[in-house]
Amino acid sequence: MNIETGKIKANPFNMSSKEKILILTILVLGSFMALLNQTLLNVAIPELSKVFNLEVNTVQWLSTGFIMVNGIVIPITAYLIGKFSTRQLFISSIGLFTIGTFLSAFAPNFSFLLAGRLLQAAGAGVMMPLVQTVIFSLFPPEKRGKAMGMFGIAMTFAPAIGPTLSGWILQHYSWRVLFYIIIPIGFINLIFAFFFLRNVTEKSNPKFDLLGVITSTIGLGSLLYGFSMAGSLGWDSNQVIITIIIGIIFISLFIWRELVAEHPMLNLSVFKNTQFSITIAIGAFVSLAMFSVELLTPIYIQSILGHSTFKTGLILLPGAIMMGIMSPIAGIILDRYGIRPLTYMGMSIIIVTSWAYTNLSLDSSLWFVSVLYSAFMFGISFIMMTVLTFGLNQLPLSMSKHGAAAANTARMVSGSIGAALMTTIMSTQTKNYLPHVSSSISRTEAIKEASILGMQDAFLVTTILAVLVFIMTFFLNKKDRLFEEKTNPKKIMEQ
Repeated sequence: MNIETGKIKANPFNMSSKEKILILTILVLGSFMALLNQTLLNVAIPELSKVFNLEVNTVQWLSTGFIMVNGIVIPITAYLIGKFSTRQLFISSIGLFTIGTFLSAFAPNFSFLLAGRLLQAAGAGVMMPLVQTVIFSLFPPEKRGKAMGMFGIAMTFAPAIGPTLSGWILQHYSWRVLFYIIIPIGFINLIFAFFFLRNVTEKSNPKFDLLGVITSTIGLGSLLYGFSMAGSLGWDSNQVIITIIIGIIFISLFIWRELVAEHPMLNLSVFKNTQFSITIAIGAFVSLAMFSVELLTPIYIQSILGHSTFKTGLILLPGAIMMGIMSPIAGIILDRYGIRPLTYMGMSIIIVTSWAYTNLSLDSSLWFVSVLYSAFMFGISFIMMTVLTFGLNQLPLSMSKHGAAAANTARMVSGSIGAALMTTIMSTQTKNYLPHVSSSISRTEAIKEASILGMQDAFLVTTILAVLVFIMTFFLNKKDRLFEEKTNPKKIMEQ
């Protein structure tokens, strides 16, 4: 059977609902697998440092390297989507990811494990923008919210349950089981994609932009590495400063290149659409806020309150379930009522819960933390996928692959910046507060008290940023491009 089996020339809107649901299921399964894997290994870093007898900073490359490769690959996907068919690209990405998983599961040493993780990252990086582009090609505008909501289950629920599942597995089994459970999912997804996935994106055979690839690779790779290491090495580290400067220089060169190139790898003209640009900014903040809360809440529960990794996962699990349930519901609301009710409600909840986080103390109950975390994720679920869908709806279908690549790149960079920024604020303020904490308590208790005060300051910054982003939501149109397609399709066709 040829990999091109299932190629269609007809409008994908003419496909039956069952065919669309089957394709959507294949895409969501692949995305779920990739995103689950992304956070599944984070909890295992200390365990793996003991297994391979390496420094934690070295083993941390399993996460840092994954983020870097992911960020490098994502901007290139707009070119890949135009160059290859849906089936070629999705099957290749799933295949690459599964090979990486297999290599990691049976790795005889750390080098093989790292190589497997980087292969996983390359496959996962292609998958995210591709899936979003396919959904926009597959579904008409009035049904995209619901479809993207289904994809949102993978994008939000999978990484959220990763730490819980990982904690339970590590408590009972070998770290290799973290990869064993992914391998069969990868093979099943590969088989289903081979037999049932159809081509729904159009090949435009774009020219390869070598200079664009080089500048984006060095720029994003350096920037993501710098921010990833800032949390552990500190912002005053020469290594961090130099890599961030290199990243900024080469990203600037990449932007210049894409603006002047006759055939840009990533068409930055998508940012000329004001509505799309606003949604990028809102989405970037949501990613920053979510990464920050997902990072600082476990630190609070484990390092300050002294609870186990597995117990931490259980406390955070309701929030993950909340996001999984709400993602498709939010998509349906978007299709029916537009983006404004969702952004107003979501940002209001994020502001209130971020402010509530500034009141955490040594006496806060685990029930309160779990409810607070769940409420925060409830607010995130209103915005995470709907803002992305609304933003891509503002662009012509031919530009959706560029919009998806740009949006995913912005979210990844902002998430890395957010994690590094919040960690730095917390650690810096902890050092500032420590000399002023009561001398009548033990050194350990004093550090915990100072750490909570530092964390409160970090969440205060998140709250202030949330208020500013909430103001931005008032500039979103009531009647978006989707509305225009329904009422004035001739105008849209002319674009």
